[in-house]
Parts: sequence; C-alpha cells; structure tokens
Amino acid sequence: MKYGPLIKRFRIENPKRFNLADHDPRETAGFEKEEAESIAVAHTQRMTDLQLRLYAQHNWALLIILQGVDAAGKDSAIKRVMAGLNPQGCVVHPFKVPTAEELDHDFLWRAVKRLPARGNIGIFNRSYYEEVLVVRVHQQLLRAQKLPPELITRHIWAERFADINAFERHLLRNGVVVIKFHLHISKSEQRRRLLKRLNDPSKFWKADMADVTERKLWSRHMAAYEDMIRNTSTAQAPWYLVPADHKWFARALMAIVIVDILDRLHLDFPKLDRAGMRQLQRMRKALQSG
Repeated sequence: MKYGPLIKRFRIENPKRFNLADHDPRETAGFEKEEAESIAVAHTQRMTDLQLRLYAQHNWALLIILQGVDAAGKDSAIKRVMAGLNPQGCVVHPFKVPTAEELDHDFLWRAVKRLPARGNIGIFNRSYYEEVLVVRVHQQLLRAQKLPPELITRHIWAERFADINAFERHLLRNGVVVIKFHLHISKSEQRRRLLKRLNDPSKFWKADMADVTERKLWSRHMAAYEDMIRNTSTAQAPWYLVPADHKWFARALMAIVIVDILDRLHLDFPKLDRAGMRQLQRMRKALQSG
C-alpha cells in the first residue's frame, strides 16, 4: 500500500519502549505543505464514499478519538479532515468537565452513552482518556468522583488502563472500530497558538486563563500522556502519534489513517438476492406506468 510505511511509522506498535521525547512534534515526514494539503483533500473525498458504504452495509461503526493538550488542533482537525462527512451519519461529542449525573456513574459511563450506532462515525473530542490524563495530573478530581476511599490506591491508574483496554476490546468484538490520535504539539507552538487567540477577535471566546496555568504543569501532562500510550496502545486499538506543530501535516496523516482503516473493512453496498431484484423490477414498472 502506498502509505503503508507512513502509517506504520506513526502507529505505536512497541508501547513499552515508547518515549514521547523521541518524537518530534515538528516532523512532516518529508512532505511539503502543498503536497500534504492535496493528499488530505483526496483522502477526505475518499472518506465521503467510504462513509456511505459504511452506512449502507450497516455492520460496523467507527469511533475516532482525539486527544491532545489545549491548542493542539483537535477542533480544526474535526472541521477540516471530516469536512466531507454526511452529518446524518457522523456525530461529534466534546467531553468537558463531568456533570453531577456523570460523576454519579463509573468513569466510562458518559462515553458509552455517546458511542456511534452501526453504520455511523463517532468523533470524541477528548474522551474517557481524560480519566488517566487530567485526573491524574490533578488527583484531587478523584474525590469529586465519589469513589470509596479504599479504591483510591497507587494501583488506580493501572486498573483504569486495564479497564480501558478491556472496553476497547469489547467494542471491537461488537463491531466498533476505534482509531486513537494523540496530537503531539510542542510547548513553544502551543504558546504561539494561545497568543494568536488573544489577537483574533473571532477567537477571544476560546481564551481561558486555565490554559496558561496548565502550562506550568507541562512536564506532568507529558508524563501522563507517555504512560497512557505505553499502557493502552494495543493490537486492537493502537495509538497514532500525530506530529501537530504543522496542522497541514497532521490533517493529512489523520486522513490517510482513517481511509486506510475504513478500506480494511471491505465496505460495500448490500447485494440484492433474486427476490430483491424482482421487487426492483416491480417498482420500476409501477413508476414507469405513472
């Protein structure tokens, strides 16, 4: 396959040896901007056709998970990479601070409610992985989850990793394919984008002092991401590490991966049997006769 080596390069296949510092967020794999943008457009168009086949076949569902720090490009990736998808078969759900109702349930509950139906594509802007990322960095959030104190031990993160892996294995066994992208951005590029927001009136609403505060905990966030990928990049649901300093490359890579995975499902339109073909003939005659 033309892009097979590229996909393999950014798929985390040996997670126990994974080190985030070994991956350059500025990487473009030798692509120039114009070439990458052309590839992204072509794959977005192909995605449109594959989505229709996914919906018509009605066996599989696709769940795309986007994880990354603030300003990593999750929103723009959804807007640009998924631009050609039919909204009737694609639902985007952003995971924000849990509601009181969500805190009254297990940490996977609110994600389960948003899973895509067969034939559909679901996109999670952040996800249940926040439970081993932001909650791990700010462990006081565990208290808000009302867990029995004896369950909050030093093993809780390993237990959550195991629960997530089992959950994703369950999804695949029930026809839900999970694609996981970590948009890997440098601290300097995040700073540039956050400053850009402050100079753009159309983006003032995105500005949040919390983004500045979280930058002081950058090393802790990166350590949480690294451990998450080491423990949850599995054969059934591997992580794809997307260098995100150049949005044009990130979008092209994501589009390539999504199309590759959809192609591997061998999606096609349902074939009619003889009875179905006879029914079409009757319908054609009825319509032609007025």
